[in-house]
Amino acid sequence: MSGSLEGKSAVVTGSTKGIGRAIAEVLLESGARVAVSARDEREVAAAGKDLSRTHAKRVLAYRCDVRREEDVSALFEETEHAFGGVDILINNAGVGVFRNLEEMSLEEWNSVIETNLTGVFLCSRAAIPRMRKRGGGYIVNVSSLAGRNAFPSATAYNASKFGLNGMSEALMQEIRHDGIKVTYLMPGSVATHFNDHTPGPEDAWKIQPVDIARIVLDLVTQDPRTLASAVEIRPSKPPRKA
Repeated sequence: MSGSLEGKSAVVTGSTKGIGRAIAEVLLESGARVAVSARDEREVAAAGKDLSRTHAKRVLAYRCDVRREEDVSALFEETEHAFGGVDILINNAGVGVFRNLEEMSLEEWNSVIETNLTGVFLCSRAAIPRMRKRGGGYIVNVSSLAGRNAFPSATAYNASKFGLNGMSEALMQEIRHDGIKVTYLMPGSVATHFNDHTPGPEDAWKIQPVDIARIVLDLVTQDPRTLASAVEIRPSKPPRKA
């Protein structure tokens, strides 16, 4: 896959705001057709309407809870019906619950693991045969530096991202000879609404969502012979530690 994304179709999960929204916008600007999705139906509809103003007939807005197999199946069926297939999958949907293990409920644990790990399994499983029919494709999994660096009060989040990194490395080896690439991104601090944070001027030093989006574009337009299978991304000038 190289050059423009004209004629390519992408699914971006968790794409109504933050990193996912920025990725959807950059892919659209590069000529791709994009299915945007998230759990909140109103947010999905609003994002679809907004993006369609400048990218008419190249946006599909479809509500999907990636934890639910039936939702994922419907998302990919609708994308294939609307765009004729799937070439790119950006597994970006993610949640975080940050508390010590003994204080965490099973419901909270399951929410993190099922969204950050099982959701990637379900979406990738739906995408792979569709990509194979198109002669290849690209799966980008948005992980985190928390997938290599454990810290307290992040038991579930660390587990999900460590698991995602391992899944990505194994999947890359399973499907590389089908012409399907797999990369996992590990961003550090990003200025997003993740974990109910509202970005402000104090976040200017952080990675911006568009920075991640540009890296994704660079990846999916690389020459077919080249694969950057894992990418760590850090703020270039974080605050100095006292």
